[in-house]
Amino acid sequence: MCKSGLFMALALSAAVATPALAQMDVEDQIETRQSAFTFASWNMGKIKAQAVDGDVAFNQQQMLAAANSIAAVANSGLGGLFGPGTALDKNENTRLKPEFFDKPEKAREVAIGFAKAANKLQEVASTGDKAALAAQFSEVGKSCKACHDAFRAE
Repeated sequence: MCKSGLFMALALSAAVATPALAQMDVEDQIETRQSAFTFASWNMGKIKAQAVDGDVAFNQQQMLAAANSIAAVANSGLGGLFGPGTALDKNENTRLKPEFFDKPEKAREVAIGFAKAANKLQEVASTGDKAALAAQFSEVGKSCKACHDAFRAE
């Protein structure tokens, strides 16, 4: 996706998510975003098992389904689930550092990085190239780590 298309998709997803945010209380926002990340992590585990570790026989259709799921999470408008009061300083059910709200440009940067890496993962998975999928899996992992390093408390 071209750069302007990615920004348009992110803007659209944020606009669509805003009404949902208005209807969700703080606990529901936290629970929903945690569920989304758990779902993405579960699908990352499938790719790791097949394309990286080789613990499970490689199946291109399963890898594409997993990559599609990760990309769906990355492009779902998760930004709408980071409302006021959803950080660790106000709520003990999350590990989101309060700094997230002090550094919106950094938050946007890591979110865009995750979306780009996830979209590329989806593209690579469609080729069936196991080695390329393993390499892009690493890039998605780096995008996850960038967010965790900046905004996730231990």
